[in-house]
Amino acid sequence: MVARTVTILHHEQGGSCCAHPSPPPWDPTEDLRCITTTFQYLQTSGWYWGSISASEAREALLTKSEGTFLVRDSSHPQYMLALSVKTCYGPTSVRIEYNKGCFWLDSISATLPNLQSFPDVHSLIQHYTGSGHMPQNKPTHDIPPQTKPDPAKHTAKDSGVPLKLMHPLHKPEAFPSLQHLTRLTINRHTNCPHQLPLPKPLLRYLQNYPFSI
Repeated sequence: MVARTVTILHHEQGGSCCAHPSPPPWDPTEDLRCITTTFQYLQTSGWYWGSISASEAREALLTKSEGTFLVRDSSHPQYMLALSVKTCYGPTSVRIEYNKGCFWLDSISATLPNLQSFPDVHSLIQHYTGSGHMPQNKPTHDIPPQTKPDPAKHTAKDSGVPLKLMHPLHKPEAFPSLQHLTRLTINRHTNCPHQLPLPKPLLRYLQNYPFSI
């Protein structure tokens, strides 16, 4: 899997969020539906780790390969979720913003345009685990393979953190079932699972989790 790359200049542990363009008029009752659906997807995924801290996420990711990621509850009271990922500089965390049915990654960079928003967290994650697309005007700071990064010289605040989302880290007690793994495989190989010649209960099972991660 080739990851999309986005440069984020903001750790989950501190900082402020950038302004996000106001979406069209929104029915507040839709917030409950949107958030409930997202958390249902997260509970099914196996890589949602719940209320662990940033340091616990760091410890879980420390020995994993670059691009390994998980989603957890944010430790900041104004945010619901955070993305923790192993980067070329080590594990880091980025807040996931939410407003009126849209989720996007937080950034404090004044030089970057607002990041793309998505109707749920899975669509956001799946976008950045796609085939090598770089969001427009998001310069990458990838380190050449032969160069060993020096954390003392390169930090999230002064040079940006290139996020490559490659492999979800499943929570040990929430490892996906064989049925779910089969569903992921089917979703990776077809854009129209509802058209497959399968019994209706199996089609509903596929529709309940329309993602490949």
